[in-house]
Amino acid sequence: MKRAVTLKENHEFRRTYKGASAVSGVMVLYCRKNRLGRNRLGLTASTKLGHAVVRNRCRRRLREVYRLHSGALKQGWDIILVARTRTATVSWEELNNSFLKLCGKLDLLEDKP
Repeated sequence: MKRAVTLKENHEFRRTYKGASAVSGVMVLYCRKNRLGRNRLGLTASTKLGHAVVRNRCRRRLREVYRLHSGALKQGWDIILVARTRTATVSWEELNNSFLKLCGKLDLLEDKP
């Protein structure tokens, strides 16, 4: 992803953590409105998950889930996905369903005509 569509700075993460959140057994999703007119994504994987290989796998999986569904999301949001222990091992279908369910809870999905 390009730098313009990712959250990198600590103050951006802190600001987004103060927004709305939704939790599942696979991930945690935080979101907050921004004034940019486009979405930005931040990914977090704690060292409690395991070594670097496991953390990177979790981040790759979350980034791909976001990429696949980014067209169906409303624009103008900062979104943070936090990996949990099951993120690395859960099936791809359950990971997708969990992401869509959390986006639905926070009203991030575009309304279909």
